[in-house]
Amino acid sequence: MGKKEEEDIIRIAKKMDKMAQKKNGAGALDLLKELRSIPMTLELLQSTRIGMSVNAIRKQSTDDEVTALAKSLIKSWKKLLDEPGGGDKPSEEKRKEQTTPVVSPSQGSPEAKEESSSSSNSSSKSEPTEVSTNSLINTFPRAPTTSDSIRLKCRELIANALQTGEDYIAIGADCSELGAQIEEYILYFKNTDMKYKNRVRSRISNLKDMKNPNLRRTVLCGSVTPERMAKMTAEEMASDELKEMRKNLTKEAVRDHQMATTGGTQTDLFTCGKCKGKCCTYTQVQTRSADEPMTTFVFCNECGNRWKFAFFCHCSKKKKKHSWLWVSLIKICCFSLLF
Repeated sequence: MGKKEEEDIIRIAKKMDKMAQKKNGAGALDLLKELRSIPMTLELLQSTRIGMSVNAIRKQSTDDEVTALAKSLIKSWKKLLDEPGGGDKPSEEKRKEQTTPVVSPSQGSPEAKEESSSSSNSSSKSEPTEVSTNSLINTFPRAPTTSDSIRLKCRELIANALQTGEDYIAIGADCSELGAQIEEYILYFKNTDMKYKNRVRSRISNLKDMKNPNLRRTVLCGSVTPERMAKMTAEEMASDELKEMRKNLTKEAVRDHQMATTGGTQTDLFTCGKCKGKCCTYTQVQTRSADEPMTTFVFCNECGNRWKFAFFCHCSKKKKKHSWLWVSLIKICCFSLLF
């Protein structure tokens, strides 16, 4: 009976996943009604992950009846987590066991011996199954209790952050215990100072981030241990999209930093004609013949304007006249020395 129920739930979950991917909710109401008729246990919730499929349909559906039925199913499954027995048996079977009287045979009869031997065999067989189902959740030792009001409040806030998105219902995780374990590892220096509060605050904000559901799911599943979660940096807790964006920005910054820059001499002797600034860098290059003046290339560091000029072109008329006189005198002296 349990195998057939599990197969039916897996079949319904696959159909719901396809509906969620195609964003087409046609037929979701019939699947939810069929799912409501199946008696659910905590073991079936953990093995089939049906809670995540129903939650995805609930978020995407625009039909009020589908949304209401999905909410009622999730709410009823949530009660299985709160039960001390973990919802090992459906409620109908529990009622039958409570109402039907049990007639025990006498101790000396052969029926009693057979029953005791069969019960011992069944208990020995059922023990490993209990360990396997609970090993998904109770994989870490329980956190020690505390009476500190600040620590208790932080544990409650972390547990509420882990319950964001209702993924914990499908996974079957104990959010209160996980929150207590994470808080215990955050309290590294045994002091609830500002550093402790900031670390708790960063974990809560990252776990509540709807754009980063993978972090919350990995913590609930146990892939990321509470100790690891308590010590993760902001870069490690970031979503895949944010990590890719930071990676691209880092590449661009390195590329811009490694770009070749034109050398030059910084000065305030030149005035930019565009922004009237004086923070400029200039270089001189011999672009003409050797006896001609060098061309000066100027770059404005404030607005990026560039211009060039030859030295004699921008001198005043008086300076230009005197400079030509000096050149002519030098030429006369050279000719006189030759002859």
